[in-house]
This record gives sequence, structure tokens and C-alpha cells, in this order.
Amino acid sequence: MKTILKSAFCLLCLSTASWLVNAQDFPSKSIKIVVGQGAGGGIDTLARILSQKMTLNLGQAVVVENKTGAGGIIATEYVAKAPADGYTLLMGPIGNMVFTPILNKQLRYSTTKDFAPISLVASFPLIAVVTPSSNIKSMAELVSFMKANPNKANYGGSGPAFQFASELLRIKTGTPGEFIQYKSTSETITALISGDLLTSMVDTGPSIASINSGTIRALAVSSPSRIATLPNVPTMAELGLPEVEFRFWAALFAPAGTPPQVLKSLEAEVNRILKMPEVISLMANNQVTATPSTAEELGKLVASDLQRWGQVAEKSKINGAQP
Repeated sequence: MKTILKSAFCLLCLSTASWLVNAQDFPSKSIKIVVGQGAGGGIDTLARILSQKMTLNLGQAVVVENKTGAGGIIATEYVAKAPADGYTLLMGPIGNMVFTPILNKQLRYSTTKDFAPISLVASFPLIAVVTPSSNIKSMAELVSFMKANPNKANYGGSGPAFQFASELLRIKTGTPGEFIQYKSTSETITALISGDLLTSMVDTGPSIASINSGTIRALAVSSPSRIATLPNVPTMAELGLPEVEFRFWAALFAPAGTPPQVLKSLEAEVNRILKMPEVISLMANNQVTATPSTAEELGKLVASDLQRWGQVAEKSKINGAQP
């Protein structure tokens, strides 16, 4: 019996020693950042900014692999089941890591159990907008109009993230309304301009040009402070709606069980890149903010967002959400 126990202990020591050596040598081969969205999109762009800078510094190729389909679920499941060695990573947007798990209880991955957080990468607010033809020029006027005209109180957006944001605003202002689904922010803006849609919460990238040209009107931003590209647009908190303060995000994750030393190495590398002036500027040009963080901070944010937006889903009865 003692011989068996001694052998088992020796095997465990050898396994642990091998694990530590592999972690210390990281990276010794190419790294893959998996993206669930198409090439050229916002999440893909963020991954490619990271991959380029990581390749230059780590001495190993860091490549981006687009695995599209099922709204990002295919890519997310793929990374959840990948070897936990730090060589397969996920650029995970809040949609796949928070909203999809809230809406779909049949997912074959758990954000909190199957992934190890590395760092936030970027964040951005949403903007409450209306069409100028409505003559609505403030959030107070929008709320008053929706309450007085419930049959005209529609709001829309592309995907669950925008519906969650719109429902949060509706809940906190006590307004009625029906959500209309669109395929993209561009399609949502077209509906606003034509008058088919009263209001929307839109992301910064696709909407700034339309706001600056006057084809849609910005009423408020959801960020804690005003944004540089729209300095005259107040925050929700300034307008008495601090509960509608939030930023959407994208972050880097590894499969759960990845060695802590590897995770620390990746966290340090991502944070180094996100603090580079050219990267900050490049992301700003794409209407997002470079947002370095610790793995612990990202883990707390994910847990907090799952709770916060889960409550919104329950209160508003968003399709697919369960208590």
C-alpha cells in the first residue's frame, strides 16, 4: 500500500513540476485569439490590435481566428472546451458573456465556471437618440411623450444588448413601450430617420457620424462622464438617472483551469498594450476606450453584470429570460 501511495505521490510531483515548467516557458508556440464575430467588425478589430502588439513583444505569432455563427455562441463554446494552457483565448463581448447566458439557460458553457478572466480590453457607452422630426430635445421630453402617447412609444435596437439597455431605461423612467428588433445599428438609425422608430439606445461607433450630421439627435450618454466626441450631450446621471449609468465592454478570457502564472503573464501583456499611447488613440478612433484591468476586477464585473442585467430581464420579461 505504501509503495502505491509513494508512486502516486511521485507522479503527482512530476505532473506538477511539468505544469510549472510549461507555465514558466509560456509562450513557447503560437497563441490563438478566437472571435465569434465577423472579420472587420468592432470585436474583431480589438482582437487584431492586441494580436499585432502581442506578436511583436512575445516572440510568438498571435493570430485571430473568426468562428462565426449562433450569435457568437459557437466561438464561446469552442474556447470553453479548449485546452487550459493559455494558447487558445476568447475575445468575449458582454453580449456573449452576460446577455446570452441570461437569455439562454440551455447553453453548454458557463461564463463563471468555464472561463478564467484575464483583462478588460475596451468599453463604450450607449447613447439615447431620437429622430429630429419628433421635436423631442431632452430626456424629460422623451419620457413625457412616451407616457402621454403609449401607442407611439416604440424603441428598438440590434440584438439583446440593446434591448437590455432600453428596458433598463424604460424601467427606471416608468415609461411604456414596445421593443422592435433590427439587424444592425445602421438599420436602427435608418428606422429612426424615417420615423418608424421613436427612440433607441445605440452604440457609439456606428452612430457618431449620424449624430454630428444632425440626422439623429442625442439626448444622453450612459457613461459616468461625458464623452469627448459629444461634449454637449449630458450623462444619464446628470439628468437624474444614475441607475442608467453603464458601459458595455469586451474582454479577454482563457479556459478555466489555465495555470495562474500563464494568466498573470497574459494579464500583464494586455495591460501593457492597452496603456500604449498609439493603442489608446487607435481605440478612440474606433469610438471605444482602452480599458486595462486586473483579472480580479474583470471577474467582479462579470459577476456584477450577470446579477444586474438578470434583474432587468426578470422585471421586463425579455424573451428567453427566466427567474
